[in-house]
Order: sequence, then C-alpha cells, then structure tokens
Amino acid sequence: MTEKKPNKKKSGLVGKILIGVISTVFLIAIIGAAALWFSWQWLQSEVASDGPAQSETIITLPRGASLIAISSQLEREGVVENGDLFRAWVTIDGGDRDLRAGEYAIPARASILDIYDQLRDGQTLSYPVTVPEGRTSAMIVRILDVSDALTGIIEDTPAEGSLLPETYFVQRGTTRQEVLDRMRADQQALIDQLWPGRADNLPFDTPEEAIILASVVEKETGVASERPLVASVFVNRLRRGMRLESDPTIIYGISGGEPLGRGIRRSELDNDQNPYNTYFVNGLPPTPIANPGRDAIAAVLNPPDTDYLFFVADGSGGHAFAETYREHQRNVANWRRIERQGGNR
Repeated sequence: MTEKKPNKKKSGLVGKILIGVISTVFLIAIIGAAALWFSWQWLQSEVASDGPAQSETIITLPRGASLIAISSQLEREGVVENGDLFRAWVTIDGGDRDLRAGEYAIPARASILDIYDQLRDGQTLSYPVTVPEGRTSAMIVRILDVSDALTGIIEDTPAEGSLLPETYFVQRGTTRQEVLDRMRADQQALIDQLWPGRADNLPFDTPEEAIILASVVEKETGVASERPLVASVFVNRLRRGMRLESDPTIIYGISGGEPLGRGIRRSELDNDQNPYNTYFVNGLPPTPIANPGRDAIAAVLNPPDTDYLFFVADGSGGHAFAETYREHQRNVANWRRIERQGGNR
C-alpha cells in the first residue's frame, strides 16, 4: 500500500485563513479598545462639562427615589442636559445607592460630576432653628410649631428642663419631634460629659437637681458672663442652709413661666402655698423652671469660689454682688434710686 502524501496546497490555505482570522480578531480588538478609550474620554469630558442651568436651582429629591427617577428629575428641572448620561456615570461609579434624599441648591452651570458629588455627599440645604436659653418646654414647642422648615405635630410637651437650647440646623421636612428628641439627647450627652468633672461638696446630689438649679441661674440673668457668679451665690446659700429667694421661681409657680406682664405682687411674695416660692421653700424648687443652656449647667457644676450671698440689679443690665447683708442693702438702695430716676442708666 502506498503512503498518501500531505496536500501542501491545502495546509497552506488553512494557515493563511487562520492567520487572516487571527489578524481580523486582533484588528477588531484594537478597534474595540480604541473605541472604548475614545468613548471613555468622551464620557469623562461630557460629565465634567458645564451644565445647562443658568442660575442656582433648588431641587428636592424624595426619599426612596430610584436612580432612574432622580436622573429624570435632574433633566426635567434643567440642571443636566441628559439624564441618561448622569445615570450612566453614576452606574459606572457604583454610586446608584449612595444618592441621598433632601433639598439641594444646585449651582449655576454645575457639571454632572459636581451634581453627583453633591448628591452623594448629602450636601443638602439646612435651616437654623434657634431655641434661646431659659425658655420653658411649652415655649420651645411654640418655637418649633412656627418653623416652616419642620413638619409634623408634637403630641406631648416634654418635661420641664429636659431640653438643651441651641441653634439646630435641620433639613426641610425634618419632623418637630425629631428636633425635640435631638434636644433631649444633646442635654443628656452634655450632662454625661460634665457630671464626672463636677466640683466637690456641691449642695445637690443628682444631675436632675443640677438642672433645677441651672434653670434658676438661667432665669436670673441674661448676661452670659454673670452666670458663674449667680451660680456661686445660690451654691453658697444652699451650703449655708439659706433659702434661694429667687423671684423667677415664684413666677413659674404662678404662670408656668409665662411672662406676668407686671411685677410680683406682695401677696404673691407672701404666698407660702406656692411650691415654687423659694422665699418659703427650703432648698431647690420641685422641678426646673425652664430649660437651661450649656453655660448655666456648667456654672452650677463648677461654680467659682466666692463668698457672695446676695445680688441685685445694678441698673446697667447686670447685677451688683455682695458678701454681706449690709452691703446688699446698699446695692438695693442704689437700685431703688435708679428705678426712681427712670430705670437703666
């Protein structure tokens, strides 16, 4: 039997075809890679380009909105030219679950990159809600009720003295109850921070009593620098078994802390049935009479070392402090003279 010789022509053709296929695939791969590279460069250029908005635009992204809904809203409100392009970039970056709800101020000409960073970082608009020190809990509820940045109804007025007055920055749509909860938590955090470093031999034993005394200090002076001195007076009086003799406590027992619109009557000063009348009550009143601020709380926990036992208005908006009753009487006489002459100097 004779051996069959290989067909050199056929094998050469197969080789050429194979080389051609490989070359074609390689060429296609190069073209594809080049196309991808140019597409990537184009996409980067597009998302970094100035946006269409001619002025700052306020938008509100609802909670739970999908990436499709957000990109459509951005295009509809005129801050991006192409919502699909925004969606593509976010998807490539893997940030489709990172966009945060809220109210945003999108700058004029903001690029897709700028807007994406803003939404991913949650750079929402915030609004100040200011609660001054020394307001009662009922007053604080009224302050929150009139804020148009807040929503919801407050069902129950918080316990007196349980809130920390501050300026709180909130997003539009925050509930009023959320703000109250934050104020309560902030006060507790402040007490937890300050209580371990309190002075020795204070005339009260619990954080609750510290808040009561701080509320009296808060109501006695509107001058921030005086709070430590006022605190020292009350601490000294309590240590000696003296009554606080604080007019704001009487007012709280009469009106719940609402302004009387007049002076305290003699009959009200002499009323020993008012449990907040510290001209008769020994020690602290039964509850706080307001919500004290940080400085008042800090002052009662670490009062300065003084011998002051008395203070009275001095006609300048502040108070004159005295160590003895005789000195105090002179200060009172001076204040009475100022009152006769027409009030503050």
